[in-house]
Amino acid sequence: MKQSISLITLGVADYARAKAFYEAIGWSPAMDVEDTAFFRANGVVLTLWSRDKLAADMGIADDGARWGGVALAHNVATDDEVDRVIALARANGAEVSREPAPTFYGGYAGAFRDLDGHVWEVAHNPGFGLAGDGSVVLPRAEPRPNHLPCATAQA
Repeated sequence: MKQSISLITLGVADYARAKAFYEAIGWSPAMDVEDTAFFRANGVVLTLWSRDKLAADMGIADDGARWGGVALAHNVATDDEVDRVIALARANGAEVSREPAPTFYGGYAGAFRDLDGHVWEVAHNPGFGLAGDGSVVLPRAEPRPNHLPCATAQA
C-alpha cells in the first residue's frame, strides 16, 4: 500500500465564520460547494465542513472535546513568516497557545487554535527543505544495518 493522505477535514461549528478566518490568514478555497470549502495545500486538500455533519458521516458521537490530540503544521521559510502567520491568526480571533520562539531542534515556531479549537503549529525548521509548492522535503535517512539476532547459536 502506498502511504498517502489526500484530504484532511476539519469539523467546524460555524462554516461561514471558519471559512472567513482561513481566508483572513491567507488561504484561498479552490472549491466552495454546499457549505464545504476545499483548500489546496501542496498535494493534500484541507476541507472545512460542519462538525455535526462530519460526526454523523463518520458515525461518531460528538462529545465536544476541546482537543483530540492532533496538531496540524504549516512549515514556512523564515522566522519572520512564522511571526506574520501567528499575528494574522491572532488578529482574526485565534487563541495563540504558544508564542513564536526558538525550538529545541534549532528552528522557530508558534502555535494557535483556530476558531473551532483545531491546533496549528507554524514552524520554520532549518532541517527541512521546502519545495516550490511549500511541500516539506525531509532529509534523506541513512540506511540502518539489519541488527536482528541470529537464530543459530555457535558452541
